[in-house]
Amino acid sequence: MTRPATILIVEDEPAIREMIGFTLLREGFEFTEAGDAEEAQAMLTASPPDLILLDWMLPGLSGIDLTRRLKRNPDTREIPIIMLTARSEEASKVQGLDLGADDYVTKPFSPRELVARVRAVLRRSLPTGFTGTLEMNGLRLDSDSHRVSAENQSIVLGPTEFRLLHFFMTHPERVYTRGQLIEFVWGRNVYVEERTVDVHIRRLRQALEPSGHDRLIQTVRGAGYRLSTRD
Repeated sequence: MTRPATILIVEDEPAIREMIGFTLLREGFEFTEAGDAEEAQAMLTASPPDLILLDWMLPGLSGIDLTRRLKRNPDTREIPIIMLTARSEEASKVQGLDLGADDYVTKPFSPRELVARVRAVLRRSLPTGFTGTLEMNGLRLDSDSHRVSAENQSIVLGPTEFRLLHFFMTHPERVYTRGQLIEFVWGRNVYVEERTVDVHIRRLRQALEPSGHDRLIQTVRGAGYRLSTRD
């Protein structure tokens, strides 16, 4: 039997932690909880979760600063993060995504929306349906080990960037709109803003830039994105 996914709730408001925890248990998840960043880091060291629900405004070290710290640490950077915040401005959302967060839920949110986001991010971060190895212009993607390399040098990608690259490498030379990428990479019936696609494309290009493979990911003005191996 597959074990339930464990979610770490990092939120300083006990009532909100209780509501989220009750919702997760009802939907078949397990959870742990922390009231601030220091407690969260101790729990991450003891038992890494499958996903983190992280409040933006924490006492002491903020959620944004904790995200930055976790994504710089090789031991925690692969753990997906959903930011929870009352901030709804686009600039705030982009800031969180740029730092490595996988999604963003604005308070107040419904339990149904939160569970849908959690399930969607977990699907993206655990690509168990992919098998085999893809190679293109010296870029190698191993679906079984979830590793990417170029000229024997490892390339570190987050879960969403990995899925984006896998999709592009299995569908080269074709242009996909942002909406199509959301459907194929994020999944149907999942609400993701089109701006989110641009953020993850930029992060994918940044990861591929040292090896020169960022040029493979092309922007087609007025249409979308494609992966091209043509000069």
